[in-house]
Amino acid sequence: MRKSLFLMIPLWLASTFFAIWPIHADWAYNFVVNDGKSYIISDNRVEKEQIGSIIGKVSSFSDKEGTYSGNFSNHYPKGTEYYDIKGVDKNEAIAIKIKDGSFIKANYEGEYAGSTFNWGKFLWCIAGLFLLVLVIVIVKNNWK
Repeated sequence: MRKSLFLMIPLWLASTFFAIWPIHADWAYNFVVNDGKSYIISDNRVEKEQIGSIIGKVSSFSDKEGTYSGNFSNHYPKGTEYYDIKGVDKNEAIAIKIKDGSFIKANYEGEYAGSTFNWGKFLWCIAGLFLLVLVIVIVKNNWK
């Protein structure tokens, strides 16, 4: 019985660890998120004359693949500003102000799912907790 206990505890720890730890992988492309909308960074520059008003800025950055909330980017640092492009709807494209003061176009990709609840991680954590409780009950019943 003690062998099974020593097997179950590492399995529980491993399942919980991998369920909540972020995945370290490369993003498929560079993007920014503004007000829940995802924009893929292009190679196209936007002239200063075409720039409208500021609409947001990067509030969090990460180069590790995962799900995030807010005005997020996997390429630009926190504080990078987003702008309207005159004559272009925000559901088509926005402009990103880059380091040298110029602007680059980011094309609308769709709604960003980063702020949605991750049921997969939640269920893994519940399963890990259930396994831990099961181990405790088994150990308690066998040590009497």
